[in-house]
Amino acid sequence: MSEPAKRKATYEDLFSIPENMTGEIINGELVVTPRPSRNHVETTSSLGYRLGPSYQFGEGGPGGWIILIEPEIGFGEDILVPDLAGWRRERYPKEEPHNWISVPPDWICEVLSPSTLRRDKVEKTPIYARHGVSYLWFIDPIAKTLDAFRLQDGDWVLAGVYMENDKVRTEPFIDIEINLSDLWLETRFRRPLEESTKE
Repeated sequence: MSEPAKRKATYEDLFSIPENMTGEIINGELVVTPRPSRNHVETTSSLGYRLGPSYQFGEGGPGGWIILIEPEIGFGEDILVPDLAGWRRERYPKEEPHNWISVPPDWICEVLSPSTLRRDKVEKTPIYARHGVSYLWFIDPIAKTLDAFRLQDGDWVLAGVYMENDKVRTEPFIDIEINLSDLWLETRFRRPLEESTKE
């Protein structure tokens, strides 16, 4: 006797998860994960702080972007929560009748952790490609690496691989230089306080 078809998760299912967890709907399945570690949050926040002034507010850069940390985004029937996402301002929906954002972003960054690495790379990446996200970054705060991809003819093409204290200019944020060492918590704590306050 065949098993009954499994019910696809819906947005309403996300309201049932504990407040200290993150919920996503991936390929019709409700996926619940713990809130990210301090190291993970530090890397995500540091990158957001680095990009925000230049790209969101136009201070020392071109502006014209909306960059959000952990937004809920609808990709068809999937609801995903990338660590960082960016929209060119003209594409960002100002108001919607629901909490999740219905327009796929132009850029996504996933900060990898051992518990989410497979999900981010294997399960979520094809969804991002299917819905036309133009740029995808993977940052690994343990290995201290950044892998940047661009979408080309529906497939991800490697745009650059960077590590440790590299100075990075890569798509879509080529107008500013990102010092990768700024993203690693232990590197920042090793710097003299006088140097840190000058940043």
